[in-house]
Amino acid sequence: MIELSLVDYFIMGEAVGIVSTFIATLYYSRKQMQKVSMDIESRILSDLDDKMHSLSEIAITRPEVAEIFVRNEPQSPKRASVFYTLSVFAYALHMHQRGILKENEWNGWLRTIRKTFEVGTIGDYWKAAELGEWFDTEFQDFINNEIIQKISPKQ
Repeated sequence: MIELSLVDYFIMGEAVGIVSTFIATLYYSRKQMQKVSMDIESRILSDLDDKMHSLSEIAITRPEVAEIFVRNEPQSPKRASVFYTLSVFAYALHMHQRGILKENEWNGWLRTIRKTFEVGTIGDYWKAAELGEWFDTEFQDFINNEIIQKISPKQ
């Protein structure tokens, strides 16, 4: 049987410590890289949202320009405003899904979206003008299942 001296135990402990430190460093650096990646993606989404905001402002102030999006349909500042409002709601949903929008903030947005569909005309535009086709399927499902279905019985 091999006898180990006190120095040998210290050497093994040092090796275990070095390996543990290396593993912990890799773990936390990977988590940090995921966070940076999510931050970059969120920043890109924010930039795209700003660009859509600018396009929507143009369409609201000059409805005739909105035909670059939809040809041969009557354009109005109301329709452009509805599209912009839905874009903001979609952005809020995506930020909530990414964990950027905290739960209490999201609950406020959820109440705002529901109330807007309940008392405003945005729901009519959503149903009649098929605006949902302009948004991703997750947002379409959210509006149809979480908003419209839950306020329809009340109306």
